[in-house]
Amino acid sequence: MVAAMMTAANLSARVTGWGFVVFTGGSICWKLVGLGSGQTNLVWTNAFLTLVNIVGIWRWLGRQRVYEEGGKSASEASRGSPAPTLFAATAIGGMPVEDLQGQPLGKAVEALIECTSGTVSYVVVASSRLGSVDESLRAIPREEMSFSCDRLVALIQHQEFMRRPELESGNWPAQA
Repeated sequence: MVAAMMTAANLSARVTGWGFVVFTGGSICWKLVGLGSGQTNLVWTNAFLTLVNIVGIWRWLGRQRVYEEGGKSASEASRGSPAPTLFAATAIGGMPVEDLQGQPLGKAVEALIECTSGTVSYVVVASSRLGSVDESLRAIPREEMSFSCDRLVALIQHQEFMRRPELESGNWPAQA
């Protein structure tokens, strides 16, 4: 159960990767139980799961961790240099979003990028009243957003944000 929670939470590449390590330990133990009790189906099933878990370890503790750490190091290096301050585009998902007064509006779940210019068209913000149980999605155009390294600020009042139409699940507009 611990491994399932670690991978499902998707907190970071490192946490997800260690979830796969725990899964691998479990599948190896079940292979040993199968060998000891003569249950070949248990052995083969867990041999396959061990292989799947090894791929998960490689992906999340190898490749994905390198990507996340690379983006994080570039972001940190840019803060102390004359170059523009950076943050990884993948970091937008999950960033807190506040209104002009600093009141939380929710968290960014996605940014839609214009293909020809490479600029952000709009950001989708998830807000909820009951801890993601009653979640609603709304779009905020780039012109009404201020980006920083650790949060996004909507240049509108909280009431104006709440009056915006909710986005339909899986059917977002071409323009906010």
